[in-house]
Amino acid sequence: MSKFLLCFVFFLGCSQLLLSSSFSNSTKLCPHGQTLTLLQLKNSFSVSRSWECDEYGGSYPKTKYWKEGSDCCSWDGVTCHLLTGHVIELDLSCSWLSGTIHSNSTLFLLPHLQSLNLAFNDFSGSSVSARFGRFSSLMHLNLSDSGFSGLISSEISHLSNLVSLDLSWNWGAEFTPHGFDSLVQNLTKLQKLHLLHISISSVFPNSLLNLSSLISLDLSYSGLHGRFPDHEFHIPKLELLFLFGNNDLSGNFPQFSENNSLMKLDFSSTNFSGELLASIGNLKSLQTLDLSFCQFSGSIPTSLENLTQITSLGLQGNDFRGEIPNVFDNLKNLIFLELSRNNFSGQIPPSIGNLTNLHYLDFSYNQLEGVIPSLVNGFSSLSSVVLSHNMLNGTIPSWLYTLPSLVELHLSHNKLTGRIGEFQFHSLERIYLSVNELQGSIPSSIFELVNLTSLYLSSNNLSGVFETSKFEKLKNLNDLDLSNNMLSLTMSAHSNSMLPNIESIDLSKNNISGIFSWNMGNDTLRYLNLSYNSISGFEMLPWSSMKTLDLHSNLLQGSLPTPPTSTFFFSVSHNKLSGEISPLICKASSMEILDLSHNNLGGMLPHWLGNFSKDLFVLNLGRNQFHGTIPQTFLKGNSIKTLDFNNNQLEGLVPQSLIICRGLEVLDLGNNKINDTFPHWLGALPKLQVLILRSNCFHGHIGFSKIKSPFMNLRIIDLAHNDFESDLPEMYLRSLKAIMNVDEGNMTRKYMGNDYYQDSIMVTIKGLELEFVKILNTFTTIDLSSNKFQGEIPECIGDLNFLRGLNLSHNDLRGHIPLSFRNLKMLESLDLSSNKLSGRIPQELTSLTFLAVLNLSQNHLTGFIPQGNQFGTFGNDSYYMNTGLCGFPLSKRCTTAEIPYPSQEIHAKFESGFDWKITLMGYGCGLVIGLSLGCLIFLSGKPEWLVWIIDKNIHKMIVRNKRSTRRRGARRS
Repeated sequence: MSKFLLCFVFFLGCSQLLLSSSFSNSTKLCPHGQTLTLLQLKNSFSVSRSWECDEYGGSYPKTKYWKEGSDCCSWDGVTCHLLTGHVIELDLSCSWLSGTIHSNSTLFLLPHLQSLNLAFNDFSGSSVSARFGRFSSLMHLNLSDSGFSGLISSEISHLSNLVSLDLSWNWGAEFTPHGFDSLVQNLTKLQKLHLLHISISSVFPNSLLNLSSLISLDLSYSGLHGRFPDHEFHIPKLELLFLFGNNDLSGNFPQFSENNSLMKLDFSSTNFSGELLASIGNLKSLQTLDLSFCQFSGSIPTSLENLTQITSLGLQGNDFRGEIPNVFDNLKNLIFLELSRNNFSGQIPPSIGNLTNLHYLDFSYNQLEGVIPSLVNGFSSLSSVVLSHNMLNGTIPSWLYTLPSLVELHLSHNKLTGRIGEFQFHSLERIYLSVNELQGSIPSSIFELVNLTSLYLSSNNLSGVFETSKFEKLKNLNDLDLSNNMLSLTMSAHSNSMLPNIESIDLSKNNISGIFSWNMGNDTLRYLNLSYNSISGFEMLPWSSMKTLDLHSNLLQGSLPTPPTSTFFFSVSHNKLSGEISPLICKASSMEILDLSHNNLGGMLPHWLGNFSKDLFVLNLGRNQFHGTIPQTFLKGNSIKTLDFNNNQLEGLVPQSLIICRGLEVLDLGNNKINDTFPHWLGALPKLQVLILRSNCFHGHIGFSKIKSPFMNLRIIDLAHNDFESDLPEMYLRSLKAIMNVDEGNMTRKYMGNDYYQDSIMVTIKGLELEFVKILNTFTTIDLSSNKFQGEIPECIGDLNFLRGLNLSHNDLRGHIPLSFRNLKMLESLDLSSNKLSGRIPQELTSLTFLAVLNLSQNHLTGFIPQGNQFGTFGNDSYYMNTGLCGFPLSKRCTTAEIPYPSQEIHAKFESGFDWKITLMGYGCGLVIGLSLGCLIFLSGKPEWLVWIIDKNIHKMIVRNKRSTRRRGARRS
């Protein structure tokens, strides 16, 4: 009977369901008021295909077919309650909607909504207003990536039935103060909370860890700060935890219990630190773990082998150390493995070879050594192998040439040897083998890789001849770098049409000679470096898109080639070019660096050189044979940083138009025939660091400047070999703030110039002219030698305590060497020779412990040569022609009268620090020790050790007295 009743009830239920279904299909469920509400909502937006999404299977305008007279419950994106007809779900995600949701929008006239999805539209200017908090039945709210901004109303925390909340990717939206805390405390039913790129700007709330219902939590890039809770992490249902991008959020890696469901964990780009705990092995359901770019340290726990479900492991950018554990036998599901930029050492674990599903492998930027494992099982899906910047040695294993899916191979910056093998498959797109010890020729299989876009083989020992015709199949090649090898080049007649997509070629530092006629990539080539070869000329320079053209250090002859008009870097320095500068160069109006130095170019300097390009910041014409005057006009608002006209035959005056070069850092006019007084107005240039006027015809008094604090950034000054006269320029010396009180520890050491061009200067040290091919920003020197300066050396030079080189030689200076020189603690070279200096060499100069070069020769110095520290390393030539000097290293011995006594300053210090209390204490201690020693002798008789010491010292005193008596007798005779 009971079975019959059950069947009857089931039959009635099914019948009612069928009737209800039939009724719903034949009757309009949607009330007329709701239809009008939805149509008004539709009309408040425009439709524009500017926001697309593929996450939900594509995008389309869902409201397009919403029309009056049809049942709104059948409209796309609308779901109604079966009995009441009320709209309970509205899904307009990816609907191309554009407009603003105001607080009076008809959207808020749908009070029965249980699910609202407006994701991936463009509601720019809208805010998450208080009206959103009045959907009392709402369980699912998704407003992600829809352009909401401004403050998120705290009333959203009134949605107590909310199970899922996603506000992600609304960049300008932010919670009110304490708004996020209220949300966490009130929405206790939340299973999904995604707030990626929403500004929370709060400490991590502990109450979040009490939401036992949470399944997915994403608070990435939300401005969380403070410390993540240290206690055991226990949210049993949590499957996803993303906190990445919160740079100010610190903490240790949580301790996880075995009862967890975590599948995805991402703490990347946070300030988490410490070591990984063994409890990481409890995350047995974990599929994705990303701890990249944090502060983690220590070794990797072997319990990692328990993560048998993991497919993606990212630990790059930390301070993990020790060997990479050999735990990969169990991690057979791994697809992505990234351990780069750590301090791992030892060898690559052999169990790597068992990761048969691996697609991406990156161990770069570590300290791994040894050979690359040779035994692997398959790797049929491996597309990327990145092992660069380690210390790996041996040959490249054969399996790396046989991977059928390999797209990129990065092995650069190691110590790999042997030949490059032949690649068996054509899937490769990027090959990086630079900076190794590979040898032999380039394998022929490389020229069969039709998908290749990047080929970097630089800085190896590759040799042989490669023909340009071999590149015929590499139609997708963008970047080619074969520099710093021993390769030569044979150019075929039909090679100009090859490499139609090439953008960058570096063949520098090879054995390429003769006329260069490989004119590939006429419309695409932007970077060409052929420097340090033996190229003698070009057929043409046809590249219409060229930006960087580096031809320096070759054997180019004849007239100066004209660069393409698009060029912004052009260097032909260190060649054998002759003739004048062609006016066609001025068509390169975007030129930034023009270096024609170290050639045989001549003629008058064109007047347009200073104003043909507003972007020009380096003009180097040094070491040529130009004559005439320096260009007189420069563009207002120009970008010039370096002007180098050194070693030409330029005449006339220094043009005052240089004053508009406000960014000028280096001005080198040395070794010309310029006839002018000191250009004091240059002191107004705020960034001038290097001023070289040596070996010209400058004359007169340097005098004073009307400019307040001139040359404040000047740190390299060379006025040598001119006819300046009168006193040394004390006012200017007092203004050199860049050489005073510099804290080198807080300076970033770098070279003047940029990544590709560095400034260079000639500096005279101990009579030798040395070329500094790069100028370090910590280098400082003053050279005023070979002029007609008179008077005494100013004491203020002692204030230049960051000075490394000082040369005042070959002048007419008199007086003493200033005691203030003892403050020049960084001084490495001091030349005061060929003057008329007198008096003693200050003993205090021995405190200059960096002093490596000293020349005081040909003066009138007298007395004892100081001893100690660096002064013990200087030879006779440092003091030559000072007949009044004595002592080491000279053969002339000093008399008693010439031996130095402590200076008055030392006496003063002694007198001011003398204390009778300390003297009496010493006297008392001496008395006690003396009495004790006397008792010891009396009780022990005649101690042999004491007698031996006394006898030995008496013997030494007798020998000394005999020697001194003989010397005195010899002097009398």
